[in-house]
Amino acid sequence: MFRVGSGAEQALLLRKVLIFKIKQTMQKHRPPHICRDEQYYFVTAGTFRRIAYVHDASRKRLLKELIFKSLSRYQYLLDAWVILDNHYHLLFKSTLGKYLPKVIATIHGKSAIEINKIDKSPGRQIWFQYWDYCIRDEEDYWKHFNYIHYNPIKHSYVTGIENLCNFPFSSFGAWIEKRGEEWISDCSRRYPIIDFTREEDNF
Repeated sequence: MFRVGSGAEQALLLRKVLIFKIKQTMQKHRPPHICRDEQYYFVTAGTFRRIAYVHDASRKRLLKELIFKSLSRYQYLLDAWVILDNHYHLLFKSTLGKYLPKVIATIHGKSAIEINKIDKSPGRQIWFQYWDYCIRDEEDYWKHFNYIHYNPIKHSYVTGIENLCNFPFSSFGAWIEKRGEEWISDCSRRYPIIDFTREEDNF
């Protein structure tokens, strides 16, 4: 039995405090991931400390290729995407939900290795976490679809929706080619853009 004020008791108390703090940190920064089959997901991933590790075209192309390959490998269907300097957003449909963590881990692991090779900084942390959200219904889907395509405007990469086609690291241009400007405009009017990120995330 520990005596009050003994070194062993103090060490045990310190250990409990550390475990409590770790759990609090995990709850804040490691949201639980819901893995469902045949589910539409909105995914956001940000870099460590919001550093602009994906700041140029070559790095964005690298990340885009890894996203496309990783999703295709598990037969996930990508509908909308955008890549910016310190984060990206995806809208896709899963096949087997259990593969979701593997998909994101592959994207982050391989892109981190390649970016660190470029910067000669092996082992450096590039990605912080990712957040996934299960789309509820059709309206929810299109609002997230529009939010993704609006993101370059939100973060001042382009000015105005008429210039979104000039930003190459988004699915917006592909949708314009596929469905036309009138369809995109109608989609924006019917499903107004909502900011789905938390204030502290600012993605």
